[in-house]
This record gives sequence, structure tokens and C-alpha cells, in this order.
Amino acid sequence: MMALDPTHARPSLLRRHPVLSTVGALLALLVIFVLLFDWNWVRPPLERYISKKTQREFRASDLHVKLGFTPTIRLRDVYFGNAAWAKDEPAMAKIQALEFSVSLRDLPEKILVPRVALTRPELVFERLPDNRKNWILSEPSDTSPSKLRISTLSVDHGHLRYLDHGEPFTLDIQGSTFDAASQEKVRDANALPSNARYTTQYDFKGSYHDSEFRGRALTGDVLSFQESGVPFPLQGTLDAGTTRLAVEGTIADAAKISAIDVELRIEGQTLANLYPFLLLPLPASPPYSLSGHLILKGNRYTMDDLKGKIGSTDVTGHGAYVDKKPRPLLTANLHSKLLNMADLGPLVGVQTKETGGKPQATQAQTRDRPAAKAQEKAADPNHVLPAGTFEGSRLQKIDAEVDLVATRLVVPQALPLESLKASLRLHDSMLKVDPLDFGFAGGTIASRVALDARQPTLKSDVRVDLQRIRVDKLVPASPVVAKGAGRLGATLHLTGTGNSIADAAAKANGRIAATIVNGRISNLLDAASGLNGGKVLTLLAGGDKDIVVRCGGVAFDVKGGRGKSTLFLIDTEQTQVLGSGGFDLENERFDLTVAPKPKEFGLLSFRTPVRLHGSFKQPEFQIVKGPLVARAGAALALAAATPLAALVPLIETGPGEDSNCADVDRNVRGAVEQAGTKPKSVPRK
Repeated sequence: MMALDPTHARPSLLRRHPVLSTVGALLALLVIFVLLFDWNWVRPPLERYISKKTQREFRASDLHVKLGFTPTIRLRDVYFGNAAWAKDEPAMAKIQALEFSVSLRDLPEKILVPRVALTRPELVFERLPDNRKNWILSEPSDTSPSKLRISTLSVDHGHLRYLDHGEPFTLDIQGSTFDAASQEKVRDANALPSNARYTTQYDFKGSYHDSEFRGRALTGDVLSFQESGVPFPLQGTLDAGTTRLAVEGTIADAAKISAIDVELRIEGQTLANLYPFLLLPLPASPPYSLSGHLILKGNRYTMDDLKGKIGSTDVTGHGAYVDKKPRPLLTANLHSKLLNMADLGPLVGVQTKETGGKPQATQAQTRDRPAAKAQEKAADPNHVLPAGTFEGSRLQKIDAEVDLVATRLVVPQALPLESLKASLRLHDSMLKVDPLDFGFAGGTIASRVALDARQPTLKSDVRVDLQRIRVDKLVPASPVVAKGAGRLGATLHLTGTGNSIADAAAKANGRIAATIVNGRISNLLDAASGLNGGKVLTLLAGGDKDIVVRCGGVAFDVKGGRGKSTLFLIDTEQTQVLGSGGFDLENERFDLTVAPKPKEFGLLSFRTPVRLHGSFKQPEFQIVKGPLVARAGAALALAAATPLAALVPLIETGPGEDSNCADVDRNVRGAVEQAGTKPKSVPRK
């Protein structure tokens, strides 16, 4: 038997299997081709294809591809032209080195780029009012959403400009990386704390609706950019006019933020200046400083551990902002241990000594985010009713549910306000504040306010009930005026139209009614009000004492801002006081005549009506001279006959009568019911 020669067996096997030999040869050639292939051979046709497809010039000096299910492409000296409609820059992108990967599994539904690394990029992104975007990699006229999704991004010494002609909004960013050794130098130069998590610095500036801003941010090597959900560290500051913002924490997806977990601190001259950036109709306010923990999950922003000051008012609580259609929803639950009412003055256009006399921005002055089209005229200093305007259009852009409780109040001009509880609800451009309750002079001011902002001119409906107000706390304590402990009740119900309190009051319709029971007043003051000289002398010699206020009631009908009295009566044990007159809310003036009628016999009485009139700011009074002159003339005429006869006209015969307090109470209650409020606000004897 002959032995087999292996050198002769192999050729025979290949001859018997020509397919295997062909496949083997092709595989060997493919391996050699891949190892020796220069991707720059396909670069020129690729440049021509992209340029033709996008109608923009595209070129690069070097191309390299690492194959796989997620291939990595590297390009050098990349130039990509701008859209034909762009006028500012001929190139959309100029990049020294570009490296990116593409997920083949996600094609063709979307172009998912898990990672992009840029070295010395110069980028210009631009958007037109018709929503055309120069970064859409398709026909220039295509306004459909882009299929491009970039998950992570790293930048080494880059420059980005973003121009949005629709808002308008501009942004200029300079980015650079630094190592741990140089970070300490950056901290010293820019007062940013050292942290090994931060290796990239971005300096930015821009404008939003004519509001300029600038700032600095530190991040890690890589930013999550789109649809990754991967958080990256962030520390930064932003300055916009008088507003300063500082954050530190983590954010996911820089292009369209999907998650936030940061400690936030914000301060500025007025909350109204935040409107251009947050689109929240925040009121004008004194300087403020607030901090808290901001979290974004889904479409819900929450602010926990909120604390700080607005003016001299402390604020704590929590809030949330839900970005939804047709309007976002703002909710907040706030508490204050000490609320200075002067800090709320600018909310309605009032300027106080406590605000330093400096003009505060009103909502009207920030209607254009934040610059106004025209400066509001300064309110007349001789007027009391606030003339600061409310910008109703802002109430159309958001819904809100806000609750506020203030334990103690500091009030200008020593008004006896003690506490505050308010609940605000804004839905579908309808604002309701119910309740708006103040602790006041031992009792309560229970209020309800409604504003209809569906039209350019606001419609207002205001109801105020004064419940069980103690008279001795309502007026400054003195041995003459405030010795009594009577209870005062009052009701106000007014409707009007206007974008300020002054405008709405000038057109107001409704009723005002008040009553007092169980009070006491100085006998000396009662005698002086009736000009009863004899009784005054007796009291001065024998001592003063208190007398009972049996009852009292006042009611006014209000039409077109003008009030006319339908009831004006105060009844004490010794005097019946009747009054009449009215007021003008537009011109802030009043004119009332009060006529005292003593109930007892007395000497040296010069009883005559007293006229109270003038402006709300500067009230005046004067004695009605007619009756007084008549009595004085009669006394002089009789004095010519005999000195004792001169006393006859000065003898008080006591025409005053006890008033029917039940009728007074019934009339006041009738006015209250016509005002559309419950009669519980009127205390009964």
C-alpha cells in the first residue's frame, strides 16, 4: 500500500470544491481591501452628493470610518455652507475636527447620533419667523421636524451663534475645556468654586426681546444633548439687567431639557422683570432674593424648600409649574411670618416711603418683556386710589392656584391690619381671590375679588365685609375718642371696568353700608360736636363721662363712580346726628353735611350743621354758618333790649329724638342685601 502525499491531497480538494476556493479568495481580497482602503477615495463623490442634496457647499480635507453596527466617522477641516436664505454668514459650520457615530439600527425612522465630538468648531444656527431652520439637512424650503437626534456632545474650544428671528432671540457661546490643574486658576480668576466634575467652561451672552443677558457655565466633558435622559453636571450664573441667577446641580439634554435637579438662587430689583424669560405674570415688587431646589420631571417643574425675601417680607413654601396646553399651570403654597404691606404697594402702583421713594416697575412697564411701548404717566401724588395698571393680557397666558398665609403684618400709617389669608385662582383668564381675609382691629375684613381678563379692559367685582371691628382699635387710643368698645360692621360691593384700581373705581356701581352698635363715646366730645357751650362748661367743671352710642348706620348708592347717601345716622344717649351727602371716586372728593340734634335742654347752644368735604387726601371741615349766624343775630338783637334776653336764642330745646335702632338695622341690612352680600357682616345689638 502506498502512503498518501499531503502535498498532492490539497490541490485535489480545491479542484473538487471550486466554490469554496472562490469564497476564500474573495474573503482574502476583502480583508486586504479593508486594511488598505483609503476612505478619502470616496470623499470627493460624498462631498458632491451632500452638496447636491442640500444645495449647500460641503467639503472636508480628510475622512476616516471605523465600521460596526454603530460606525464612527472622523472628518477634518469640515466646511458646510449656510442655507440660501441666510444672509449673515456664508458658512453654517466650520470645524477643525469632527467625530461622530451613527446608529444603523434606528435608520430610516431617525438619524440617531449617540456621540458628537467637536474640535474648534465655528457654528451658526438660524431660524426664521416662518420656522425655516438652517440646520435641517434637507431641501432649504422644508419646514418639517428634523430627523436628526444627537445624544451627547463634547466641545473643545468652540464658538456657537444662534439667531432666532421669530422671538427674537440671539445667543453667542464660547466653549473651552480645561484640565484639573488649570481649574484652580479658572476659579481664582472668575470666583467659581473648584470641582473635579467640571472640565468645560462656556461663556455666553445674548438678548431676548431686547432684554440682554450674559453668564458663565461649567460642565463635564460631555453634554447630553437630545433624547438621552443622561444627566450632566452644571454650575453657572446668568445676569439679565438687574436679575441674577445662580444654579448648581445636574441637567439632562441641553438642546431640549428633559430633566433638572439643581439648587437655584435668584435675585433682582423686581419680579416683573422675569416675565420675558418665564412668561409668568409676576407682579412688580421691591428687590427680592429667593432660593430653592428646582426639579423637572416630564412636563412638571417643582420648587421645594423655597425661602427668601421680597423687600423686607420673608417667604417660605413650595410651588410647581406644569407646562401643558392650552396654558401652563402655576401652583404655590406660601407662608410669611412677617409681611410688610409696603412691599405689596408696587403690585397696584403704590409707592411708599418703605420702598425708598424709587420708581418700581409696574406690569404695564414690562408688557413688552420687559420694556413698555410707552412709559406710564406718574400717578398724581394728591390721589389716594392706586393708578398702577394691570396688564390683562398676561392673565390670558397662564392658569394659577396660589395660597398665601401671613402670620403678622407690618402696615404703613399704623392701620390695624393684623394677619392675611389669601387664595388666588386663575383659570381661562378669570382671576378670583377668595378668600382675601385680613385680621383687622380685633375683627376681620373678609373680601372676594374677581377680575375678568378676557377682554382688553378688565372687569372687576369686589366684595368687602368688615366683621365685628372694634372701634377702640380702629382709631388711635386716646382718653377722649377711643374709650369705647363698640363693634363696627360694613359691607362694600362694587363692580367696575378699568385696568387700574383708580380707573375701575371711577366707573364703579354698587353699594356701601355700615353700622355700629354697643359703643361708647366721651360726653364732652358729644357736647362739643353739638356746640353746646353750657354743657361743655359743666363737664369741664364736674368731669367727663362716657355715654352709650345706641346705634348708627350709613348707606351709599354708587353709580358711575359717584356715591349718594341713602342713610346717615348716629344715635347716642344725648344726641341724634343726621347726615347727607356723597362722594366722587373719579375725582377722589367728598362732601358730607352732619347735623347734630341734642335730645336734652341746655344753655349756650350754638348747634349748627358741620360740613365735611375736600379730597380723600386732604379732607376739610367747616361749620355751616347760616343757622349759627341766625342764632347769633337773634342773640345780639335781644341783647339790645336786655342782656338776659340775649340768652334766649342760645337755649337748646332738645329737638333730637331717640332713633328707632331696629329700623336703622333693617335699612342697613336692606342695603347689604342689595349689595349682594350676606348680612352676617352687620353685627346686631
